[in-house]
Amino acid sequence: MRKADINVTPLIDILLVMLVIFIATVTLKQQAIESHLPPPRPAAEPPPDQIMIEVAADRRLSVNSQAVTRPELETFLRGIYDQRGDKTLYVAGAGSLPYGAVIDVMDAAKGAGVQRFGMITEGMRRAAGVRPN
Repeated sequence: MRKADINVTPLIDILLVMLVIFIATVTLKQQAIESHLPPPRPAAEPPPDQIMIEVAADRRLSVNSQAVTRPELETFLRGIYDQRGDKTLYVAGAGSLPYGAVIDVMDAAKGAGVQRFGMITEGMRRAAGVRPN
């Protein structure tokens, strides 16, 4: 008794031909959208009315280069932010500071009426040409 075997070679040939046809049609159907992007604008100077607090590695504080002690920080900031519409404060802390030291300063600022914080990293300061503290 002879066993019937199915010859799969023609099936593989058909499969490969179908694969080639599928790949060819997919690559031909890809469409792109032409877009014209505006030219990049030079980086604008930040507005001079921004408030930035710097926390040095020895935990000295300065608000816009004016030295402030930690006990008077909240009242100092409250005097500034009571009259301002923009309640944003930028915080630049030394990289060696523990996380809690920066959070302590941010907590005092939040109590003084600051609603938004921006973090300034040492990399951002180097890119701007400012000496990191």
